[in-house]
Amino acid sequence: MAYFLGLVLALAGFWLGMSGHSEPLILTLGAVSVVLSCILAYRLDIIDREGAPYLRAVQLTLYYPWLFKEIVKANWTVIKACVKADLDIAPALVKVKTICKSDLAKVTFANSITLTPGTITVEIDGDKLLVHGLYEQDSQPEAFAEMDRRSALAVDGQGATA
Repeated sequence: MAYFLGLVLALAGFWLGMSGHSEPLILTLGAVSVVLSCILAYRLDIIDREGAPYLRAVQLTLYYPWLFKEIVKANWTVIKACVKADLDIAPALVKVKTICKSDLAKVTFANSITLTPGTITVEIDGDKLLVHGLYEQDSQPEAFAEMDRRSALAVDGQGATA
């Protein structure tokens, strides 16, 4: 029930913030839209912890600046590779085991890898990800351990436990 009420409040707040209208008719239509959306979500049985992103707002707010810093660092590596006269890349495919428990955490981890220039998540199979990297030395499974831990903490609320 807490997830349902949280979803109602989150959608209502989002709707008010995005619409900017305060006329009674528009507010009524917005309220009807929010209630209908929540009822449909309840009937489809998709209201759970994964469907309640507002519960992870603090953890995700801490995760995204760290991820941005990692993206900038990886961009610098890729830019240096592109500017060099000789192409010295050593592509590699590696399997990375994740500690993430939920599907959302695994997807967040996989997307974080893909957002980082020079690496792409090719496949997720259970708790293993197949990752392609431009440089073999930078694409070892240990290189993704910190991102894995932070993704698990941000989405699942757990980190060092596997």
